[in-house]
Amino acid sequence: MTQRVLVVDDDQTVSDVIRRYLENDGFQVSLAADGAAALAAVERQAPHLVVLDLMLPLINGLEVCRALRVRPDGVPIVMLTARGDESDRVLGLQLGADDYLTKPFSPRELVLRVRSVLRRAGGGTPPERPEALTDGNLVVHTASRTARLAGADLALTLREFDLLVHLMRHPSRVFGRAELLEQVWGWNFGDHSTVTVHVRRLREKIEANPADPQRIVTVWGVGYRYEPADA
Repeated sequence: MTQRVLVVDDDQTVSDVIRRYLENDGFQVSLAADGAAALAAVERQAPHLVVLDLMLPLINGLEVCRALRVRPDGVPIVMLTARGDESDRVLGLQLGADDYLTKPFSPRELVLRVRSVLRRAGGGTPPERPEALTDGNLVVHTASRTARLAGADLALTLREFDLLVHLMRHPSRVFGRAELLEQVWGWNFGDHSTVTVHVRRLREKIEANPADPQRIVTVWGVGYRYEPADA
């Protein structure tokens, strides 16, 4: 099945370059030049992934990201940001973007990031063996990529889910942020704050008191470890 990618950028030159590289890699690509057109295109086309620039007319990229994250299909998002817009990048990750690139970027790297995100979302990979990870009132099913806390469904993004599964599979083991970036994101380089943001978001969803986390514990100067609640 050909996977559909929606590219949202008001710079026609950038959009055309991205489209050419993605189409050469076998994707079906559509374009939108502003936030309103992007949301309409998502409703109409149901893309498998959205490449989203943050600086958009009409509705900015952060608002588009926010709107996409309340949709039930959980379409993955790869953000494009200006090099100096760290606060916007962090906010985009907080809103649930799955990956990001800063401009200027390599179109070839963008294709690899798109492939990586779709692979983690389940596109083009063999079905995962059924596995249920249970920790007290937290139950995670890896094959169906669903999680429930105290019987209620958890709305986890792609990366949040992968991070939770990775930590639960290695209870009481300390991971540095660079390790998590490599083992969960598949990056050999990148901004370590990406991990920090996702840990914070995950705590907000699984901890009774995110300010005093009991499951995802900070090991100061090192990283994080998962402490099972029923240990």
